[in-house]
Amino acid sequence: MTTFTTSDGIDIYYKDWGIGKPVLFSHGWPLSADMWDAQMLFLAQNGYRVIAFDRRGFGRSDQPWDGYNYDRFADDIAELIEKLDLHEVTLVGFSMGGGDVSRYIARHGNDRVAKLALLGAVTPIFRKTEDHPIGPDDAVFEGIRNALVQDRPQFFKDFWPAFYGINHGAKVSDGVLNQTLQIALQASLKATIDCVTAFSETDFRPDMGKINVPTLIIHGDDDQVVPFEATGALAAKMISNATLKIYPGAPHGFIVTHQEELFQDLHAFLKA
Repeated sequence: MTTFTTSDGIDIYYKDWGIGKPVLFSHGWPLSADMWDAQMLFLAQNGYRVIAFDRRGFGRSDQPWDGYNYDRFADDIAELIEKLDLHEVTLVGFSMGGGDVSRYIARHGNDRVAKLALLGAVTPIFRKTEDHPIGPDDAVFEGIRNALVQDRPQFFKDFWPAFYGINHGAKVSDGVLNQTLQIALQASLKATIDCVTAFSETDFRPDMGKINVPTLIIHGDDDQVVPFEATGALAAKMISNATLKIYPGAPHGFIVTHQEELFQDLHAFLKA
């Protein structure tokens, strides 16, 4: 396997396909780099170098006991970018992965970054707070953590219908559902639980003002996991050079359900 070792001694797995301008993908919870295979294949076949990594604790990367916070996730990305000596890279983050690519820019600057894409992302803030009254309650995330401890496989099996919008009529194959569960169960249980806290409690609003590269925001308006009005709609207003694209009727997992549309939108954004 292709790995690199972070400054705190963690081996991170990554895949690196194709030749051309670089695109780096950060996956969602509780997945791995494998969620991006279709997008990576499409872009590599169209003249791009595509890189995706397994976040620490997930997929084929090491499973440390701690370190599951967005500053560390951003540092891991910075160290991968430096190792591969990437320049003019486009960062693409899905769901919780939108947080670490945003935090990367806020923490490490944009000298190496050309563009940013936030897909169904948790930015700028996910949970309900006093000054953000439209997010999910803390009790939702506490319930998720408890369910993971009690029966993680069943929790995820029950989670996918909302994730992919199957409960609202979306069509997703049994193969996709089986693969998604298999990927999710590769992860460390500790990482899976800790990341619920990280993506629900991290406030990225200060990061939004530090993003000054062209940014594409794509969100489904039927996202039952990361509600559009509480996240993507606000990010589009807070990022100075942002373009918002709403997928009508799309669920959180539009990476699969709207795959062809996403291919074309990412390709157009990269070429622009």
